[in-house]
Amino acid sequence: MRLLRLVPDDTHIRFMWLRRFTMPLSAAMSVLSIVLFLVVGLNFGIDFRGGSLIEVQTRNGPADIAQMRATLSGLGLGDLQIQEFGGPNDVLIRVVEQPGGELAQQAVITKVREALGDSVEYRRVEIVGPTVSAELARTGTIAVIVAIIAILIYIWFRFEWQYAVGAVVATIHDVVLTIGLFAVLQLDFNLSSIAAILTIVGYSLNDTVVVYDRIRENARRFKRMAVPELIDLSINQTLSRTVMTSLTTLLALVALYVFGGEVIRSFVFAMIWGVLVGTYSSIYVAAPILHYLGLRPGGDAAAAAAQGSS
Repeated sequence: MRLLRLVPDDTHIRFMWLRRFTMPLSAAMSVLSIVLFLVVGLNFGIDFRGGSLIEVQTRNGPADIAQMRATLSGLGLGDLQIQEFGGPNDVLIRVVEQPGGELAQQAVITKVREALGDSVEYRRVEIVGPTVSAELARTGTIAVIVAIIAILIYIWFRFEWQYAVGAVVATIHDVVLTIGLFAVLQLDFNLSSIAAILTIVGYSLNDTVVVYDRIRENARRFKRMAVPELIDLSINQTLSRTVMTSLTTLLALVALYVFGGEVIRSFVFAMIWGVLVGTYSSIYVAAPILHYLGLRPGGDAAAAAAQGSS
């Protein structure tokens, strides 16, 4: 049986030629993402802001979201989100944190139960307080930072320092652009979003390490080849694997986005973005950085020899 090949084995695409455009573009997008985060901010979900989350299932046919919203809006609970997810009977109700501590949040649950009555079955009720929210935000941020530091140490031991710096810069690039996407689209940023970012970190790193592995092998094999040509050769040799991995992952994610329901939609959307930007960064951010950081074919030995002869 003939194997499916989307990319020929002997491509000769000059990826490094585009670095003059992609590196400034990546830098500009990163700065823009940081500015959006500082100016616009993130649309923090109940996980971080605190509040109540109620999952219900209607007993008599599909849920009438408009009627449900009209009923609950009259309770004076402030910011209220009602959305269908999964089946037509399943509804997720989110109520922003009420002033007055945990008792006030409990009162929200009571009011919603009284308003909806026996027309729905209560599947899940969660209350997230401000203390828990602050702790979740802190531990989530620490998790991302620790993951990036661990990556730096791992790559540093496995490769040379140029590779470690390149991998960390590419990973930070992906995280910053993902946060920028959440800021510009005002997507709900919750604990699932943190999980998505950590998954993106792992995916991006894996893609980068595959390219770096081939660059290192070729650097030992072609010691007289110019670094841009060496990087182009390595990326072309791994291009088929990169494209196949990204496309198959995207197929699964798109299916989850379409059929997975509202609850995981922001998580899956972030993952789709992460796969695209992670594939881009492994080629157009992580690889060109090696050239700018003075990588030499032959590794440290070649560098030491070059210094000795100068």
